[in-house]
Amino acid sequence: MSSDQFPILYAFVNELKRIFRDPGVTVIFVVATLAYPLLYKAIYWNEQITNVPVAVVDLSNSPESREFLHHWNACPDILLTHSCASMAEAEQLLRDQKVHGIIYFPRDYARQLADPLGQAHISLYCDMSSFLYMKAIYLSANQVMLESMRNIQIDRYEQMGMDKEFAWALVQDAPYTETALFTPTGGYGSFLIPAVLVLILHQTLFFGICMLGGTAREENLDQYSIRSLFGRACAYFVIYYGLSVILLGLLPRLFDIPHIGSIGDILLLIVPYLLAIIFFSMCVSVFIRNRESGLVLLISSSLIFLFMAGISWPKEMIPDAWRYLSYFIPYTWGAHAFIHINSMGASLATTGSEYIALWGLSGGYLILASGLFYLKKHYFAKK
Repeated sequence: MSSDQFPILYAFVNELKRIFRDPGVTVIFVVATLAYPLLYKAIYWNEQITNVPVAVVDLSNSPESREFLHHWNACPDILLTHSCASMAEAEQLLRDQKVHGIIYFPRDYARQLADPLGQAHISLYCDMSSFLYMKAIYLSANQVMLESMRNIQIDRYEQMGMDKEFAWALVQDAPYTETALFTPTGGYGSFLIPAVLVLILHQTLFFGICMLGGTAREENLDQYSIRSLFGRACAYFVIYYGLSVILLGLLPRLFDIPHIGSIGDILLLIVPYLLAIIFFSMCVSVFIRNRESGLVLLISSSLIFLFMAGISWPKEMIPDAWRYLSYFIPYTWGAHAFIHINSMGASLATTGSEYIALWGLSGGYLILASGLFYLKKHYFAKK
């Protein structure tokens, strides 16, 4: 095959050879792309934390406080492991990480409950070194407290002479049903892993292209023709489209992650997402001088991209400058589009703004990469 007769096909085949003859790039493109999701799923296999140890300081020592603790200990999220005589003793257990929460009943707890105008207080202390500890302790205590408040109100209405059924109707005036949408388990893994799958595709492809660019720069290879750009892009696309189908189409079903969207819409979404990453990475690769530089970019940008996308942190709380910068990162649009389709059941038309933005980034970075390649080849070839 001649590079003069079939320049794009020649560049395509040559780039495939470079990828699979380079063990480092092969590991990044194939092994890391498939292994990282398994690692993340293993870490977040147990999505909900249970039996969080909690200390009790019950200065009331009354039937009312014991009833509250009985119902709370029945919750699967927490386990009452220590009964302390003072807050100082409980605080020491918390500092020693033997418990992750403290519940405190004052001496007047039962007396305040018995008083029709009284207001009883319970103090809850949560270990904030981990959000999951706080969530398990706080939410379970809140559920028991709401149920206890309902019973207390009924008792007080009865003391005022009301009929029990009428008192119950007053308390149940606005019943509600709690339904967890899109993440039924409420687990952190189901929330995070879909975004991580999209990030893995972005970062391994980004790193691999920069690594190949640095290698070509070290070996003084001619890789900056426009035809070479298209041939190399096709090679990356062919490899990563298959990997994307596995990661975004198959793994959510194998991992039992919420996947209520259309697989056809996901397959269509992959096309502009990969093209945007490829041309974005090729733009950056022009400035890479050696193989190691790609690793620096990978390590320094992964968490930044995750936070800037507004997935793990609300985008409304991200400074405007960072939020506007995130619009130029393909991952930002790809992550939101994939979560909308896969986890929330949206159609491709519903998430059209992200889809159009990815095509816009693909075209924009293609034009920019073409310009950079032209300048590099004709004006900065010796630099």
